[in-house]
Amino acid sequence: MFICENISMKILLLGSGGREHALAWKICKSSQLEKLYVAPGNAGTSEIAENIAIDINDFEAIGNFCVQKKINVLVVGPEQPLVNGIHDYFENNSRLKSVTVIGPKKEGAILEGSKDFAKSFMKKHKIPTAKSKSFNNSQIKEAIAFLEEKEGPYVLKADGLAAGKGVVIESDLSKAKKAVKTLLGGQFGKSSETVVIEDYLVGVEVSVFVITDGVNYKILPEAKDYKRIGEGDTGLNTGGMGAVSPVPFANREFIDKVENQIIIPTIKGLRKEGIDYSGFIFFGLILVKGDPYVIEYNCRLGDPETEVVMPRLKSDVLELFDGIATNTLSERDVEIDLRSVSSVMMVSGGYPQAYEKNKEVTIGELNGRTEVFHAGTIIKNNKTVTNGGRVLAITSYGKNIETSLKVCYSNIEKVSFENMQYRKDIGKDLITKKK
Repeated sequence: MFICENISMKILLLGSGGREHALAWKICKSSQLEKLYVAPGNAGTSEIAENIAIDINDFEAIGNFCVQKKINVLVVGPEQPLVNGIHDYFENNSRLKSVTVIGPKKEGAILEGSKDFAKSFMKKHKIPTAKSKSFNNSQIKEAIAFLEEKEGPYVLKADGLAAGKGVVIESDLSKAKKAVKTLLGGQFGKSSETVVIEDYLVGVEVSVFVITDGVNYKILPEAKDYKRIGEGDTGLNTGGMGAVSPVPFANREFIDKVENQIIIPTIKGLRKEGIDYSGFIFFGLILVKGDPYVIEYNCRLGDPETEVVMPRLKSDVLELFDGIATNTLSERDVEIDLRSVSSVMMVSGGYPQAYEKNKEVTIGELNGRTEVFHAGTIIKNNKTVTNGGRVLAITSYGKNIETSLKVCYSNIEKVSFENMQYRKDIGKDLITKKK
């Protein structure tokens, strides 16, 4: 059953990155779509939707726009509006209650908004994760004493959102002590008033995604992303330099373990806690000696993972959203493209530190099955120019990882902007492991 079978849907999508362009691209493939707006969007989304200049945290302006344009579904791309309670704002406003919000309420978004809460939740519901202990800013001495009892590497995590910069991994004890003092001393304001110190797990990371109506869930394609700026996973952390899907070691046996040991206990745990959760859950996992452990929860899709997950989703994404709206997600099918998809991120000179902007972007004629998802671009004087650290994600299909990467890298040569950087080894570790 599809409630929107005989009507067209008006969608507002919040965000401006590669994740949002990939979501917009997928939404536009639905026969149920009447109109798609993206706020604020980027140069890429402007080609397939109407960009709207609204701040993603200006709930009043977003609400007024939804009323004015008779929006049916609000899709929230980034985490900040969810953690700030945009779903609650809509639910508590009589003019907006009819709008379906894709993303959890504030009490559900705390899974990402507080690492201390997430750790406590996992312990309570027996979900496998690294052992940890939390300390607040009045417990700096206790935190240091705890570090002294442990062996390195030392993993320190700011409790709240810190734009992807709140995790510190140090092998040296003195540096770890300094880092915990800095964090608890107010490095990220309220976000680091509490710090989680956890065991370092050795293994391979993978991202698994579900969409849920709070009771039922559907597993989406998994992905592996590459976070560090340098090849061989060296250098500073970034928002993500590329991703691949499927992941060879994430076989049926592994996904079954993830489902039974992590996904089901998480969904059941949320219900036991009385948390009404709908939308996406991102499970950041690590494979340790054949078993999955949770590194982190996110209350939205990942970036750059969405740039490979959406191309592999053959099902109509609006039908899944309607399943959330009507609590009929169990009746919806998720069909997955069996081909491999690889995505490599083009980034600005200087990124992930101070980076350049306003560099003209040129894209030549691409070959093979390839999509270009814009991550940090704007239109200026009728030209596409860079406007972020991560600029473009070149995403290609292939019969396997090797083929998709070959197509992807061949198309990168047709993209250019001044001081463009990218990693040349995305997915190569999986090819080696596979062999």
